[in-house]
Amino acid sequence: MNWRTISYALGAIAVTSAPLAHAQTPLTHQIGDASVTLYGDLDLYVNFMHSSSGRDLFALQDGAILRSRLGLRGGIDLGDGFQGAFGLEQGLNGTSGAPADATRLFDRQAWVGLVTPGGEVRVGRQNTEVFLRGGYIDYGGRTLGAVINAFGVPSRYDSDLSYLSPRVVGLQGAAHYSLQGATVDHPAEQRVYQLALDYENGPFRAGYARIAGKPPAGSAIKTRVTYDNFYANYSYGVGKAYLVYIRSNNNGASGDLFNGGSPLGNTGALVAGTDAGADTVYNIYQASADVTVCQGLRVGALYGRIRDGSGTGKNASGGSVGGFYVIRNTTLYLIADVLKNDPAAGFRPIGSAGLTKPFTAAEDVNGRTITGVHLGFVFRF
Repeated sequence: MNWRTISYALGAIAVTSAPLAHAQTPLTHQIGDASVTLYGDLDLYVNFMHSSSGRDLFALQDGAILRSRLGLRGGIDLGDGFQGAFGLEQGLNGTSGAPADATRLFDRQAWVGLVTPGGEVRVGRQNTEVFLRGGYIDYGGRTLGAVINAFGVPSRYDSDLSYLSPRVVGLQGAAHYSLQGATVDHPAEQRVYQLALDYENGPFRAGYARIAGKPPAGSAIKTRVTYDNFYANYSYGVGKAYLVYIRSNNNGASGDLFNGGSPLGNTGALVAGTDAGADTVYNIYQASADVTVCQGLRVGALYGRIRDGSGTGKNASGGSVGGFYVIRNTTLYLIADVLKNDPAAGFRPIGSAGLTKPFTAAEDVNGRTITGVHLGFVFRF
């Protein structure tokens, strides 16, 4: 996939969507019984970070709380309670206009599905259940300022079969099976499994999501990589309180940095069986709350800890405070955060999109405390 192909494809989307302003629903075009909606967002922010090494970082970045993107979604009523559906979504770097992944046209999602009275089935590149639960995790949607996000979140996988059940007496389940080839247990082929449960009852919500990947046969590191996420939140009228616990070995060294690698992959890579980080299990705890100050203005705070279960000192802790002011489809935000690494740890703050200009030198990350202030806005359409 080259730049010319990508520009032609996105241009075709724009031309196709030109008459949509005249439709009853903005940016939605009706074709017979089928509907197609163009949607997206741009999230740009000024990012200032300071490392206890003395080094400063000042940059314009993309995707503090939402990765900039352009997408198409749609469906058709097939009758008798059945519907066809699809989703195509491409991530963008709002600072340059470049695609988030130049090797793909739709790097974030590319799936087709069937909605039935007994649940929904989808096939294709899809977001993980852990990723989809970001809004249940903390006041900022588990993005910039979240300790959990600094650890890493497996976000999506190719060739993914999924099933989402109806919600019954408050309970809804989901299952995924990502098959990356045709031969089971072939050394070059692997599988990623997902299971999730979500329970909602009035102001209370709780749930669990699991991702698990097995390395290829004969791998040097034979450990199965897992990500178990337990969450609960409670709405108390003017705000919401959140509690989260994660147990995972999806973290390892990244070059000279003590942390930052992802044996399970955060955006689609599978377990290679070569990352010794899979032998270290971490426990991550996080609590946060927010409150609505006045119409459109919400503020929140968060504290979290990453604990290395191997006893080798790869621990970190941190927190954040943030404010979000919504004016129609635009959100203004200000976030201040701190992440403190123990001497053997090397975690870095990260937003919904990875920082294109982060601290990269080991002496600025390993064992360092990183503080930041981030001011930006999101425009949704």
